[in-house]
Amino acid sequence: MVGPIVPPKQYRRQLSQWLLDPQRSEAEKHPVRSHWWQVMCLTGVDYFSTLGYQPGIAALAAGALSPIATLILVLLTLFGALPIYRRVASISPHGEGSIAMLEHLLPWWQGKLFVLCLLGFVATDFIITITLSAADATAHIVENPFVPAFLHGQPIAITLLLISLLAAVFLKGFGEAIGIAVFLVSIYLFLNLITIGVGTYQVFNHLSVISDWKTVLFAQQSNPLLIVGAAALLFPKLALGLSGFETGVAVMPLVKGRHSDTEAAPIGRIRNTHKLLATAAIIMSFFLLASSLITTLLIPAAEFQSGGKANGRALAYLAHLYLGDGFGTVYDLSTIAILWFAGASAMAGLLNIVPRYLPRYGMAPNWTLMIRPLVLIYTTIAFAVTIIFEANVEAQGGAYATGVLVLMSSAAFAVTLSTRHGQSRGNTIAFGVITLVFIYTTIVNIIERPEGIRIASLFIGAIVLTSLVSRVWRSTELRTERIEVDEMARQFLAQENHQTVRLIANRLNAGDEREYFLKEQEVREDNHIPPDESILFLEIQISDASQFADTIQVRGVKVGQYRILRARSAAVPNAIAAILLAIRDETGKLPHVYFGWIEGNPIRYLLRFILFGEGDIAVITREVLRKAERDPQQRPRIHVGG
Repeated sequence: MVGPIVPPKQYRRQLSQWLLDPQRSEAEKHPVRSHWWQVMCLTGVDYFSTLGYQPGIAALAAGALSPIATLILVLLTLFGALPIYRRVASISPHGEGSIAMLEHLLPWWQGKLFVLCLLGFVATDFIITITLSAADATAHIVENPFVPAFLHGQPIAITLLLISLLAAVFLKGFGEAIGIAVFLVSIYLFLNLITIGVGTYQVFNHLSVISDWKTVLFAQQSNPLLIVGAAALLFPKLALGLSGFETGVAVMPLVKGRHSDTEAAPIGRIRNTHKLLATAAIIMSFFLLASSLITTLLIPAAEFQSGGKANGRALAYLAHLYLGDGFGTVYDLSTIAILWFAGASAMAGLLNIVPRYLPRYGMAPNWTLMIRPLVLIYTTIAFAVTIIFEANVEAQGGAYATGVLVLMSSAAFAVTLSTRHGQSRGNTIAFGVITLVFIYTTIVNIIERPEGIRIASLFIGAIVLTSLVSRVWRSTELRTERIEVDEMARQFLAQENHQTVRLIANRLNAGDEREYFLKEQEVREDNHIPPDESILFLEIQISDASQFADTIQVRGVKVGQYRILRARSAAVPNAIAAILLAIRDETGKLPHVYFGWIEGNPIRYLLRFILFGEGDIAVITREVLRKAERDPQQRPRIHVGG
């Protein structure tokens, strides 16, 4: 029995409905909040999972200096990054992160481009988190002795499969993610604690490894201060160990606060996020320092090199060496799971941060507010990055560290600026010093690993280009959130209730009676409006042309006998169209609006409209109305004379 044949168009319609499901997107935007320690585990699948590769990267970068460089990193974590992000959480408690604090630093288009650049680094950080973590999970898979040999030469295919599984989780639904994260983090930290404990036991049973390490250390430099100085120069290479803070504030909306919290002042959520950040930092600091010590002392330097058994998996190497392949395999499975799921916190951060900016700027289509299309876009990008880097952990480390450090530097800078008013000078100086440390670390990382800034530049370029194209594409949308009309303006409209509502679009100059007299005389002659027909003037002043959607407040003003409706908006034609439609809906009549011809190069006026919100206003107003109202009979009437 053959079932009914479903036309291809119906399949496409069903797929479109599934991708653009508004109910699911709304549910994801207003998730059920969880206890802070549970959300800490969600950020921890990113933060704590770096233990899978951080000790190996540290040993490879700093050699015998690795424990000292890691100690400097821990001090920067506890006394630099933690205070910075506690303040970010207090000032920006809705998940926008430090970008929201810097958004108003620059006016007009400069501010928008600045945010786009920061979003490029966000994309670098979070996308590389997905690809690097999946690649390291692949390394743990192929290095396990029980894995079939034919998989050893397929790192790209395995990594793409892991990324696909992560995407499938988000496409299906992400409601259980926190529960999965709590389970994975608990198991992973417990197994790491056992491995570090056994490693510490081996060190105490073979104290000669400490002597051997000191011999190597002091062979390079005999002065302890110079050793610390050398470690300070090397610690920027260990910056991956700072990765969890930006994710921590990005998922802040998931943290449960108090019943007395409001959206404007979520005091309980802020306090609980402070607990989240502090607890995560303390746990990670312990594991970073302990793992760096035992891996440096117990693993031969050659094993950290490319092709070595400890490359990208130092703790897993010790787990197999001292606890056997059975425990080692359990450790590998736990590491693989948490590294795979580390991309979940990054994906959640991307889904939270990007839609808060680009659609609001008109720099992304409205469908980017939906969850599933974004998941597919991010997954496609992650595929491309994986193929380009051939699923190599070390090759992606530079780009990852660059994204992390630029965002932390911007957060430190934003916090420093925020302390200039109402804070003690000591706080400003302290945060300023931390900012300089992060900037130094960022610069050193870029010099040492320039491929990171190249990849970040590609992300920035792609975001800027697609954003500007989207802004041009969406420029003739109505672009108005709502219209508020004051009492005087309502009276003017009520007076037109028994006749056609006629409005003259006027560019405000002197604003005196002579200006309105001459303008009215010109329009009446050009359009043959009888003297007994009353008219209103409509004036739109540009506020910030770089904004996209705004609330239009219409004020009624009288200059002598002339009645004027005045408003401010980011774009004159769009505001006029929105006001005309509002008048139509309010009065039940189609308003007529009168413009004068503009002479000159149309391309120049098009650019003026895109950049400055003006241009050939009559033509663009008509196009905005055409797109907003599909029925020609219901559109307000446009007249152009002169």
